[in-house]
Amino acid sequence: EAGSEDIDVLPNGLAFISSGLKYPGLKSFAPDKPGEIFLMDLNEDNPRAVELRISRGFDLASFNPHGISTYVD
Repeated sequence: EAGSEDIDVLPNGLAFISSGLKYPGLKSFAPDKPGEIFLMDLNEDNPRAVELRISRGFDLASFNPHGISTYVD
């Protein structure tokens, strides 16, 4: 319903999803909630997005993800 900001799918079928973008003039469905990153395994029969835990010490209050990309080594 609220949607995500961006998604990046790895060759192995794992998808990383950024959500929670706050931008002037853009409606926010959760204005007091920090941004989030989700992981979805598209190889599963019924894939579902699971919120990734962000490490301590990271400034979650200002986390405002706009886009996402991955680097595969």
